[in-house]
Parts: sequence; structure tokens; C-alpha cells
Amino acid sequence: MNLLEAIKELREKSPKRNFKQNFDLVINLKEVNLKTNPIDLSIVLPHPPRKKTRICAFVDKELFVAAKTIFDTTIPKEDFSKWKDKKKIKHLEREHNFFVAQGTLMVEIATIFGRILGPKNKMPNPKANTILPPKEDALKPSHERLQKTCRVIAKLEPIIKCTVGHEDMPDKEISENLTTLYNALVHILPEEKKSVSNILLKLTMSPPIKLEL
Repeated sequence: MNLLEAIKELREKSPKRNFKQNFDLVINLKEVNLKTNPIDLSIVLPHPPRKKTRICAFVDKELFVAAKTIFDTTIPKEDFSKWKDKKKIKHLEREHNFFVAQGTLMVEIATIFGRILGPKNKMPNPKANTILPPKEDALKPSHERLQKTCRVIAKLEPIIKCTVGHEDMPDKEISENLTTLYNALVHILPEEKKSVSNILLKLTMSPPIKLEL
């Protein structure tokens, strides 16, 4: 079964839900030592995998006005002291897919927000391309890139789960996203394709189907 056939089968066999589901890719790995070689890869896909990617920006006052017009939420340095409630930060984390930050603020961000964002792999960092230089012209390109970015992480268990599309996307675009992600991933695995045990594709609320790539 090729990718387009698999995507079509998922659409046909999955019961309709009262919300738009995502197409989620599950890749099980084998013989990969994650203790010495954890996987943390940011892949820019050909098409935005989500209906809307929500981004929060931590910036200093010189970037605040410009950032506020681009990102979904913008928190200036002068307001960091207002974020001492863990529940408030947890809500912020759940509401956003990515967090970007002006590089000069990372110490303060780690102190206040790191305890919540860190375990969720959402702390701004260079691997995820979410550290911003203090320049206004860097804000929009960062936002546009993250709309198409999928972060692939495996640090504790040899399994990767990520969203490659949503129900409103054409099947061809979902297929292109999936292929791009898979090719980028196997390139960094120790035995490339031999390090992949199996690949599954599913909708948010559907059983998975096995893919052969």
C-alpha cells in the first residue's frame, strides 16, 4: 500500500468526529542507543502540518511592539515577574506549540518558565531554531518557518510521534510532509532504514495502519 492509498483508507474507515483530526505519524525504532545519541531534530516540512501553529515569544522591550503583531502571545521581559503561578505557566504551555525567545533573556526565561517548558521539550533552544537575534527583521521569518516545522524527539523511549497533517489538507501534501520527515530522520539514524522497526499512520482518534516506505 502506498502513502496516498493509506491516507485515503484512513479517511474512509475512520468515523467522523465533531472536530478536525490530525494525521499522526508513529515511528518505532530498534537498536538505537538514546542514552548516548538522543534524537532531537527540527524538520521544516513542505506544508504546514497543523491548521494553526501557535507561538509564544519572550522578548525585551525593543522588540515587543513588532513581536506582538506577529506572534500569538508576546511576553516582554518586564512582565516576567507576573508569571510565578505554575498553573498559569502550564496553561500557557498547553496553548502554544512553540516558544521563541530573544537570546539575551535565556537566563531569566529558564529560571521562571523552564520548570514547566523544559519537561515538555518546549524551552527555546538552538536545536529547535527558536532563539531569536535582537532584530525586528528576524521575527517574521522565524514565525513563518515554525508554521512548517515538526520537532522530532526521542530521548527516553525508542518511539517518535509527530503530526504530519490535518484532515483539511490534500492527501498529496500530507504524503509530501510524511516523506520529507521520514527521509530527514533516517539520515541521522545509526543504521538508517535498518534502525526503523515499523511505521504507523493514524488520525487523532483512529486505530493506526502500518506503512511500508
